[in-house]
Amino acid sequence: MDLPVYTRSQLALRNGQDKDLIWVAYQGKIYDVTRSRLWRNGKHYEHWAGQDLSDELADAPHNVNVFDKFEVVGILEN
Repeated sequence: MDLPVYTRSQLALRNGQDKDLIWVAYQGKIYDVTRSRLWRNGKHYEHWAGQDLSDELADAPHNVNVFDKFEVVGILEN
């Protein structure tokens, strides 16, 4: 399955404020967390949507498996 590639600027617009979509990136993949009640308004504790959270997951109380339940909607451009 070929996924579209998005820039960091395009990802930033999917923050729950500028557009209704709420996306986050992790390890080069972009996940749609729009339906998660924990990401309402684009904020999840001290994390904001529309960003690459790869460096922040180490501080979270959960592991990478938290993304398994979300759809991968794209690839983050390097």
